[in-house]
Amino acid sequence: MGELPRAYALRMALAKLAVVKERHASALVLAADSVVVCGRRILPKTEVEAEARDCLARLSGRRHRVLGGVAVAGPDGRVRTRLVETIVRFKRLEPAEIDSYLASGEWRGKAGGYAIQGRAAAFVAFLSGSYSNVVGLPLFETVALLEASAP
Repeated sequence: MGELPRAYALRMALAKLAVVKERHASALVLAADSVVVCGRRILPKTEVEAEARDCLARLSGRRHRVLGGVAVAGPDGRVRTRLVETIVRFKRLEPAEIDSYLASGEWRGKAGGYAIQGRAAAFVAFLSGSYSNVVGLPLFETVALLEASAP
């Protein structure tokens, strides 16, 4: 596809927004999407253990970015967006640590195969930016968007 990760994160948030706004035209609508990026590669929202194992191996000992796209449509139809970037570095993961994490099941459906608010917090050696963005919704930026969009 060739789409860059920043554009993808915003496009996904806007696509979700459009679906809901179509059904609730006069409502204040919020939509968001999170993307884990290693280099220029967007890591999947892992559904099978092999995907999660591959993601954790790629992230082991490396920095990666979590991009949070947030979109809000006010009752007037005006759309506002934000893209939030957080840098995360994992420590080098031992095979036993990866095995244990996979056994926990926390990785299921998670971008990049991990949930920072759970057991994967022990993997984080460095974080710069919004922690809540890595959890799944950048709260500071979301509140600012909602305040700007309120009637």
